Amino acid sequence: MPKMSRLALIVAAAFVLTACGSSDDGGSGATGATAPSSDRPSSTAKLSIVMPKVGEVVHGSSVDLRVKLRGARIVPATSTNIVPDEGHLHVLLDDTLVSMTQGIEQTIRNVTPGPHRIQVEFVASDHAPFEPRVVAVVAFEVKP
Repeated sequence: MPKMSRLALIVAAAFVLTACGSSDDGGSGATGATAPSSDRPSSTAKLSIVMPKVGEVVHGSSVDLRVKLRGARIVPATSTNIVPDEGHLHVLLDDTLVSMTQGIEQTIRNVTPGPHRIQVEFVASDHAPFEPRVVAVVAFEVKP
């Protein structure tokens, strides 16, 4: 799996913050970004990726993503009321934001052959991360 340079990671983090419209510099969807400030709420959520499985080989260019969220519920991303057990999901493929979703299932299309990494983060209604972050990551491979 290719490693991202520090500059590429910073650019990816800036993209996530811009895409979310957040003025909070406390976090992004990318692992290794600046840690959120300590004034962020913690969450009761537990998040895991059910599909694809770690190391799975997916055939074709579409990847079905299914996540399991426990101890919290998904609410519209437009809500500004921050509650520790409410939020939505940010989905990143290879450190690039592909969706901000209110569902636990989706299909990611046009995925190129090769090794990939999906990261899903349960974030607060204001698009910023909880502290500690609620993140699940899976590495998998796509073959034509």
